[in-house]
Amino acid sequence: MTKGQSKKEFFNKRARFDYDIGDTFEAGVALTGDEIKVIRAGRVDMTSSYAKIIKGEVYWLGGNFNMDGGDRQRTRKLLLHKEEIKRLIGKTAEQGYALIPIKLYLTRGKAKIELGLGRGKKEYEKRDTIKKREQQREIEKKLKHF
Repeated sequence: MTKGQSKKEFFNKRARFDYDIGDTFEAGVALTGDEIKVIRAGRVDMTSSYAKIIKGEVYWLGGNFNMDGGDRQRTRKLLLHKEEIKRLIGKTAEQGYALIPIKLYLTRGKAKIELGLGRGKKEYEKRDTIKKREQQREIEKKLKHF
């Protein structure tokens, strides 16, 4: 790891469970200095967060920064190219698609967020996901013994 790089990554654990994620996009996040310090300290919760397009700009809502002062859950602007925003506007206009934050990380001192274009899963699809995960664990467990 070189100077200026960081390994802090925060995952939205519910994202892939609740949504079928298709395309992913990387966006910069407009943050204050205190919020960057909170990311470096590892005090970020993304579980109930989502992204929304408002007046041709993309915003991240519901990201909880565990800090002493300031607004913990303020709306944060996401930095994307205009072509990407136009594509997202077209996709989210379709029935059932949403912008889901998957991962937040630091790259060379700058905060980046990975957005996924996802469609909500039905309850039976979630049960199938759990079943597949448990089967995979059993297979790995049996292979470990050999």
